[in-house]
Amino acid sequence: MLFDFDRGEMLLIDKPLDWTSFDVVNYIRKTITKYLNHKIKVGHAGTLDPKATGLLIILTGKKTKLMEELLNLNKEYLGTMKLGETTPSYDRELEVDNTYPFDHISENDIYNLAKKFIGRQEQYPPVYSAVKIEGKRAYEYARENQDVVINPRFINIYEFEITKIDLPYIDFRIVCSSGTFIRSIVRDFGFLLDSGAVLENLRRTKIGDYSVTDAHDPRLLNDLLEQFH
Repeated sequence: MLFDFDRGEMLLIDKPLDWTSFDVVNYIRKTITKYLNHKIKVGHAGTLDPKATGLLIILTGKKTKLMEELLNLNKEYLGTMKLGETTPSYDRELEVDNTYPFDHISENDIYNLAKKFIGRQEQYPPVYSAVKIEGKRAYEYARENQDVVINPRFINIYEFEITKIDLPYIDFRIVCSSGTFIRSIVRDFGFLLDSGAVLENLRRTKIGDYSVTDAHDPRLLNDLLEQFH
């Protein structure tokens, strides 16, 4: 057998743009069910936002027991933020709600501020996020225009490297603890520069020692299993 999905497999997936993490799980579950003719457990070890791409670890069968262990691994991301704009979701999922000047910001301001983000700190997750509040996702409250209070959480940023500045765009690399919202970092970054900032794009490149260079498009699994079905 090519895969032993019942005993358990770990699949490194390169999540496509605009797919939710659940979309990936659902697609793979349906693909495997068709292949095996019976249902099995399928889950992911760490959510990626729809507007983010990159590494998503999918677990099947008995290997879903590894989920908690993998969720706690550090993450690496590559991204681009745009100064001078904000959106309610802090990324491009929603339309711009405010614009701000950014011509007062120098490259030194940007490099110096990035250094100040290093270390353990409190972070407020975005209202438009999958954080659960009383059994309901925060984004569900937000989409219903209900006031929602999300408690801050402690995160750790180990590395924050500014890789390119072409204002209003800033490219960056971040290594951080599990549970960190890069969208919130971008939101705070713009605020502390006395402007605004929105996350243009984001790619998760590593989860612990697992790399996106070893990951595959989820649709390739269907093509592969079709050959053996």
